[in-house]
Amino acid sequence: MRSRREFLNRQVIVAILDAPSDQQRDWGMTDEFRLSEQHFIDVSAVVHDLAARFPKLPMFLVGTSRGSVSAASLGARFGNNVAGVVLTATMFRQTSRQSKEAGPGLSKFDFATITTPVLLVHHVSDRCALTPYGDAARLTDSYPLITVWGGLAAKSDECEAFSAHGFYGKEAPTIEQIVNWMLKKPIQNEVK
Repeated sequence: MRSRREFLNRQVIVAILDAPSDQQRDWGMTDEFRLSEQHFIDVSAVVHDLAARFPKLPMFLVGTSRGSVSAASLGARFGNNVAGVVLTATMFRQTSRQSKEAGPGLSKFDFATITTPVLLVHHVSDRCALTPYGDAARLTDSYPLITVWGGLAAKSDECEAFSAHGFYGKEAPTIEQIVNWMLKKPIQNEVK
């Protein structure tokens, strides 16, 4: 959410979705809900509204960290009704059962079910155990990957926004490449 200005500065309209009122927890929606038909039904209402308001603009789903579970699952369900899916700091791994946030993440997700273009964006120094860079790198035969290097010293936990996990200090050049991909312009596969 803190990077929305970077999208707006590049003439991209942004809609930020939060957990529905019946799914409120101190840490957000469960992975099971994010992967569910009900989540798709909820988000479909927003997507249809945006499509009616901006009928000539392509629509992309963007998800960061746990939001990548939503973006991937929704991307598979929407099919070609969205122009593409961007997964940043993708939650490839399952969360520990001892955690209040336990869930499968995208550990069992079949990425081939997303029929629209997919872009992966990961920081090489992301230390969050659930979003390892190596898991993104293994998918480069199928999907383009933007690798981010450097940034500012972390001011938050390694799985939070103000660290490499959230591209802290590299937001602007990272989003520039994401927007280039959305607009079908050449992208730099590395942001340094």
